[in-house]
Amino acid sequence: MSWAPASAQQTVPSPVTAAEAATYADLVDLAERSDLVIRAEIRRQIEVEPERAPGLAPGFARLYIEARTQALLSGKSALGESLVYLVDVPLNERGKVEKLKDKVVLLFADAVAGRPGSIQLTGKNAQLDYSPELEARLRPILTALVANDRPPLITGIRDALAVRGTLTGESETQIFLTTDSRSPVSITVLRRPGQPPAWGVSWGEIIDSSARAPEPQTLRWYRMACALPQRLPSAANLAREPDARRLAETDYAYVIEQLGPCARAITEAT
Repeated sequence: MSWAPASAQQTVPSPVTAAEAATYADLVDLAERSDLVIRAEIRRQIEVEPERAPGLAPGFARLYIEARTQALLSGKSALGESLVYLVDVPLNERGKVEKLKDKVVLLFADAVAGRPGSIQLTGKNAQLDYSPELEARLRPILTALVANDRPPLITGIRDALAVRGTLTGESETQIFLTTDSRSPVSITVLRRPGQPPAWGVSWGEIIDSSARAPEPQTLRWYRMACALPQRLPSAANLAREPDARRLAETDYAYVIEQLGPCARAITEAT
């Protein structure tokens, strides 16, 4: 068993648990960085001596956990019935470690090469208290992440161009994004006299003027809300006229406002 810090440090104070505080973005973060998502029952815990727990935060203890696999929710690695891993947990108000035996947890982890049955948690809060409600929230995310039409990772903004129409108040702004797979993604913002702005995302080669905005709390929403910068980079704005440049900036700001914040409570953006 590797003694590197596995660190599923529970950073959310009582009485709110990390599992209760987790946002949609948190769950995607945890699932996407992990090869395995496991529901398991803790059978035994052994506290690691502090001198053998490098990087342990004050107020935490490092535990060696033996657990029984209940279900593999995501992942292709074969799992046996028994699991072992390290986890950092907070001490209670008396400076003691909570008894975890028989507790059911969700684990976000990678397999440890050459050590069957050993896993390593993939970051802070990678062990969450299990509940049927949490699993119900997580399962659509896991399905979306392995779907053939899953959206690519957004890596930046390539170009943006705003063009005024023939009528007063009429315009169209197109914003072209860069992705990890080089597959094209673009945003279109349309303005018509007397109507609120309409915007949508085209996930492919064809720029669809009738494309819709991504639904909140979906993987497509996450890709946009959690990756796009708050401001349109000046270098990406291809418009030369000051008025057209301002329009592109305004339309981009509108998109960011409509997406809303990428709220995280138990993870950090990578």
